[in-house]
Amino acid sequence: MSEESTQKKKLKNPIRFLIHLNEEQKLAKQIILENKVTVLKGQAGSGKSLVAAQVALDLLFKKEVEKVILTRPAVNAGEELGFMPGDKDAKLAPYVAAIYDNMYRLYSKEKIDKEIAEGNIEIIPLAFMRGRNFTNCCVVVDEAQNVTSKQMELLLGRICVGAKMVLCGDNSQIDLKDSKQSGFHFLCTNFNDIEGFKVVTLKTNHRDPIVEHILRVYDHFR
Repeated sequence: MSEESTQKKKLKNPIRFLIHLNEEQKLAKQIILENKVTVLKGQAGSGKSLVAAQVALDLLFKKEVEKVILTRPAVNAGEELGFMPGDKDAKLAPYVAAIYDNMYRLYSKEKIDKEIAEGNIEIIPLAFMRGRNFTNCCVVVDEAQNVTSKQMELLLGRICVGAKMVLCGDNSQIDLKDSKQSGFHFLCTNFNDIEGFKVVTLKTNHRDPIVEHILRVYDHFR
């Protein structure tokens, strides 16, 4: 296939998403597009997962990546759910529900479900990462504050040509039994001199204004 034909296959017009990003989120998106690895920091309700989902879908629909890979640590917010039936996708689905919800908000559910059915949007549990290589894809890591240092090293070591990784997290929402095991703070503070790596902090609250005041009280007494 000629280069000209390949270019014709790529969608050049902007994707018509159902939700528009604000200026802060647009800047974050631009930073993600310009870098290989981007960390999106921000409190609950700052739109981290929404921005990551929008960028991933944009790249997929424009055929700039071959697939979107979704992952997050199977760590609960202080409540054990016990045995969950089904295959790996069914088991991990509750953990990536937030990303799916954002994708459904951003674009038609029919289109998203079609991409999932065709394997263009794939869930990969962190436990299955060893031996995998990320090539020509966009990897979205949600709840990255619950990724241990060892898991973080494993994730970052999977990046190959044409891959882009977005890690969404918030140090104030660590659910690990030992918060010192989290590799998120180390990630945010020790890689800033690496070309192609950026940390972006989203500050605008997109939930009810009361959430911001509530979180401020918790931060004060934490």
